[in-house]
Amino acid sequence: MNRITRRGLALAVVAVLGGATGCSGAGAGDDAGAVTITFSSYNYGTQGAAGTGTQALLDRFAELHPEITVRPEAVPTADVLTKTKAAVAAGDPPDVVQLGYSKLAEGLETLPTRSLEDLAGDGWRGHVEGIVAGPVQAGLRKGTVHALPYTISIPTMLYNADLFRAAGLDPADPPESMTEVRMAAQAIANAGHHGVYFGIVDSAKSDYLTQSVINSAGGALLDESGRAAVDSPEAVDGIRQLQQLTTDKLQPAVTTDDALAAFAAGDLGMLVVSTAVLGNLQAAAKGKFELRTAKFPSFGRGPAKPTHSGAALIVLSDDPAKQRAAWEFVKFLTSDEGYSLITTGIGYLPLRANLVSGVLAGYFRDNPLLLPTIEQLDTMQPYRSFPGPKANQATVLLQDDAIAPIVLRGADPEATLRKTADRIRELVGS
Repeated sequence: MNRITRRGLALAVVAVLGGATGCSGAGAGDDAGAVTITFSSYNYGTQGAAGTGTQALLDRFAELHPEITVRPEAVPTADVLTKTKAAVAAGDPPDVVQLGYSKLAEGLETLPTRSLEDLAGDGWRGHVEGIVAGPVQAGLRKGTVHALPYTISIPTMLYNADLFRAAGLDPADPPESMTEVRMAAQAIANAGHHGVYFGIVDSAKSDYLTQSVINSAGGALLDESGRAAVDSPEAVDGIRQLQQLTTDKLQPAVTTDDALAAFAAGDLGMLVVSTAVLGNLQAAAKGKFELRTAKFPSFGRGPAKPTHSGAALIVLSDDPAKQRAAWEFVKFLTSDEGYSLITTGIGYLPLRANLVSGVLAGYFRDNPLLLPTIEQLDTMQPYRSFPGPKANQATVLLQDDAIAPIVLRGADPEATLRKTADRIRELVGS
């Protein structure tokens, strides 16, 4: 489908943006001398697009800033916050950390993060201008931004066009609502394959898809007073709709990792998940089946309102020279060039609007799989976190004690969400 390789496109992006990002290596930071910083990342060291894309970013930054050495550290996403806290307690924290949004609120409360606005100084306003505003606001702490969005994705429906055809469905007309998702999943199941899977139970305990379902069903993670609202009638209805897919054998009762394997093998018709896996699944589908994408479906209460997954960047350095180097690194990763390489090399969204119609316009003509996701940026809801320093614990509680038992094991949605919501409110104090 695409005659331009990811590597070739990345080189093209570098050629176009190399002199225009504000991160040129000509003297940048030379007055600070050589310095080494550490980067804790859950993408680094992984197989497939995420790992190679991260290495491409590191390689390009090394070209631009030979005076700064970045030493990457691979940490599983589920362990980033715990390991970072332990490193802080031991007096040896990483300088820059990729922290998932499900853990960011607790991280900002419990880690000695640095104000990026203070580190950037007069260059702050010019740098952040044009970045998608919602995720930037999520990084606020005590009135200044301590975290910038790094890798962002909206849950998207990936589907096997060959299985659609085999089931008598038109792949040019994918489902747009949960009613249509059920109908398509039933047809695919009747043809001998798994129908659909919503990636709502994953090893990282990320609740971006849980929030997307609840939002789209008319609810919210928190009510207007900031209290946990995961037991509202709307939230219960949304999660119940996913449970019914499993109960009716239209969705396999497995974790997201197993569903990814089934989709890659060509045995799952629809997969609703982060586009972060898109690169790996494109490679798996090549020569086996036609991979297409569609928007996150609506849940019967107005338009779909997905929220985003992904991660932000925080700086923990206490040494002034390392702080300067860390900001140069964060500035590059969140620049036009950095975001372009992240999109072309990994599959996350370009977080500067000018890139879609600018340097990446040709990429999207040849690689249209991200377009349905980009079209939903206008209705994307901000990622929300439970309040307080135990926010991540509350998220894990929601996912492990409510979502997994309901969706995979048939637990009663209303009673389970009510009990879990009470425990979360007690845990976070609201």
